[in-house]
Amino acid sequence: MNSFENLGLSEAILGAIKELGFENPTPIQEKAIPVLLEGRSDFVGLAQTGTGKTAAYGLPLLELIEQDEKLPQALILSPTRELGIQIADDLRLFSKNILNLNVVNVYGGASIEDQIRKLRRGAHVIVATPGRLLDMIRRKAVNLSKIEYLILDEADEMLNMGFKEDIDDILSATSEDKLTWLFSATMPAEVRRIAKNYMTNPVEVTVGKANTSNVNIEHQYYLLNNRDRYNVLKRVVDFYPSIFGIIFCRTRKETQEVAELLMKDGYSADALHGDLSQVQRDKVMRSFKNKTLQLLVATDVAARGIDVDDLTHVIHYNLPDELEFYTHRSGRTARAGRSGISIALITPRDERKVRDLSKKLNVEFAQVKVPGGEEVCERQLLHFMNRIKEVDIEENNIETYFEAINNELSELSREDIIKKFVSLEFNRFMDYYKNTPDLNMKSSTQKRAQRANESSDSNEDRMFINIGIKDGIDVPRLLTLIHKQCGVRGKNIGRVDLKGVFSFFDVEKEFTNDIVKGFAGAVVGGRNVRIEVSGDRPSESGGGSSHRKGRPRGERGASDRGRRGSDRSDNKRESFRDRKRKTSNDSPRYSERKKREA
Repeated sequence: MNSFENLGLSEAILGAIKELGFENPTPIQEKAIPVLLEGRSDFVGLAQTGTGKTAAYGLPLLELIEQDEKLPQALILSPTRELGIQIADDLRLFSKNILNLNVVNVYGGASIEDQIRKLRRGAHVIVATPGRLLDMIRRKAVNLSKIEYLILDEADEMLNMGFKEDIDDILSATSEDKLTWLFSATMPAEVRRIAKNYMTNPVEVTVGKANTSNVNIEHQYYLLNNRDRYNVLKRVVDFYPSIFGIIFCRTRKETQEVAELLMKDGYSADALHGDLSQVQRDKVMRSFKNKTLQLLVATDVAARGIDVDDLTHVIHYNLPDELEFYTHRSGRTARAGRSGISIALITPRDERKVRDLSKKLNVEFAQVKVPGGEEVCERQLLHFMNRIKEVDIEENNIETYFEAINNELSELSREDIIKKFVSLEFNRFMDYYKNTPDLNMKSSTQKRAQRANESSDSNEDRMFINIGIKDGIDVPRLLTLIHKQCGVRGKNIGRVDLKGVFSFFDVEKEFTNDIVKGFAGAVVGGRNVRIEVSGDRPSESGGGSSHRKGRPRGERGASDRGRRGSDRSDNKRESFRDRKRKTSNDSPRYSERKKREA
């Protein structure tokens, strides 16, 4: 593998990045730095999130800056203030051995007057968000005419956030002689447009395939009922006691609600979204980066710029609508060569979206079962035991009290001490998970297979009978009729589905022949009854009234209401057909045709 020493960087830069723990360049750094150091061409760099793009352009940029020139020489555009702050902090660390090099942040949510003062004192590099920078341009508070290097970081994300017009306005305010470096995780059409309109024969470097996900990320999904979404989230978090991750929500409101629920339930969590002030956002980010915060609940926009190398998990509370958003979200973990897990909480209607993501990103999504209460408790207990094994013992501090502790516990056996110690720590936790329900939901494929199995293994036959609601039949009347004709009681009848002019019902197989024989030659409402074994099984949402063994006659669920609605629809359809047939028969054209036939 190549080394930073072989890329042409100065001793000042090499010394700084060595102190930061940089050992070998990442693929995008190895390919981009030598090209950018020449300072001769526009550049397009495509690489997954978390592959070190900031250093890929930041290190050569610092080498090219003329310290004696006090006007801004480089402009870096960032989609969010968090990312802008992170970029500026990185550049300051990279340039710590370069005297008098000034990097200034320009972003919304902070005092614009303070930022103007810093710019007037002299800035070599400006790191800005598009909105605040345009405000500066309109106030004539910043001069971009001498900009030699323009860097668009996370270009795809800026366009996703609606900054297309802002970027056009900013680019038009800069010198035509500048070099433009564009870095992106994906390459949608709009990014191509920028490259075509504002760049001249750019050198393009792609690391990995465009629009693909980091190979070190394990992609999983849990299938659930929407009403269980938050409870599943808690199970997942409890199942990974050492989790350090981001939970992505779609809206600011949802982000705040989920964070508040987690905090209320005792988790180390907080929210990050656009409704927070800059002071609040900075406080949350400091806590998260210092790991005093275990879970960050964030929107897609707010989470841009979170550059934390050791995130273990990314959880999609809801799947995003765009492929690029999923790539950016999952790319928050498995950074700098580490591994990570991306977990999506989905309902059956999202299964198609998962298949599309799998195909477009060329990754496998594994369906994982929502852990049960016993599994969660076992994980937590073993984690606690490992913590005990690894804890450092302060001999000098504990020795003073050791004799008193021994005396206090002398009547307890080793096993009793362990049990009491664990119970003291985990009684509340284990009580919570005792007898908790299974939160897994079957996929549509699994449901179809289950219905097929139930049909083949059933001890019931599905019967068709050519009478229904139009004949004045309801469930009690049909059950009474079956008993009168065949002697088969209602307890032996399963599901009943009443339609307009026919019905289906299940009967235990030992009574099938009795049913067929009992209705032989029967007449109901002037109609000859036809009854036969049907191969069709009803779907879960099938129409018609219903009867199930063991349900009290007066009790009705939501499914019954749905079936009653279907009955009404059947009545309407039957009535419409009857009216149409009657109207047709009375029409002059029908009468004339009958005369001709006669």
